[in-house]
Amino acid sequence: MDRKLLALYSLKYNPFVSDVPTEALFATPEIEQFVWRIEQQLKEGGFAFVNGEPGTGKSVVLRILRSKLGTLRDTSVGILTRPQATLTDFYREMGEIYGVAMRPHNRWSSTKVLREKWIQHIDQALSRPVLLIDEAQEMKAQIFCELRILSSADLDARSNLTVVMAGDGRMAERLGGIDLLPIASRIRARLQTDAASTEDLRQCLRHLLQEAGNPNLMSSSVEVALTEHACGNYRLMMNMANDLLNLAVRREARQIDDKLYFEAFSPTPKSNRGNKK
Repeated sequence: MDRKLLALYSLKYNPFVSDVPTEALFATPEIEQFVWRIEQQLKEGGFAFVNGEPGTGKSVVLRILRSKLGTLRDTSVGILTRPQATLTDFYREMGEIYGVAMRPHNRWSSTKVLREKWIQHIDQALSRPVLLIDEAQEMKAQIFCELRILSSADLDARSNLTVVMAGDGRMAERLGGIDLLPIASRIRARLQTDAASTEDLRQCLRHLLQEAGNPNLMSSSVEVALTEHACGNYRLMMNMANDLLNLAVRREARQIDDKLYFEAFSPTPKSNRGNKK
């Protein structure tokens, strides 16, 4: 597929799949402001929250944030890959992330080792380590409680960790409940990823095509059609665009135009077989 994309359309990669290079991702001004806010928060630690429905760009925000923080000197960024894990597995993964030997059966010892690791990093880098959590709505309340207490120091006067979590509406509802109220009260930066406007969708589309190497891959009318039928959802637009690109490769079309769009998405006429004359 990649060789065909290069040969047919001079594309360096497929711009409509989820694993496009991080530097090619589209960042709105709101995302850029949030990333800047987290950079400032590294000096103080605490929690941050990206909230939005599926397909509105929460994971993209975390990818952009990871890439940006990775360019900062002496910044430690970890990713919790199993938010649904048990408490024992949580400590195992935290030990793996921060490079310390953990004893999940001895929580006191594990807490002590992690805190010492973080404090050592803060003393050297003057910034808090960062933990990114995607699909945070899957985390158990017990894990949130453990993470809050684990990162707290000096009778809650300071935090040893910056935690950025992303979740959908279920997470927002949980934060309003009594079990996670201590977490909600510690959230210092928030970003709401709402349904995108057609203008934002088109800017995203054009940005991805430009970064991939062929800004003229689609006709203007197809770009408009995609953004108007995506219902404000980036993921839906990308899936539709990817279907068009696959069909274009199959047809070896010179450009994704109206004809290709209607072939891909027009309803298939119903067969008249079996109907009585």
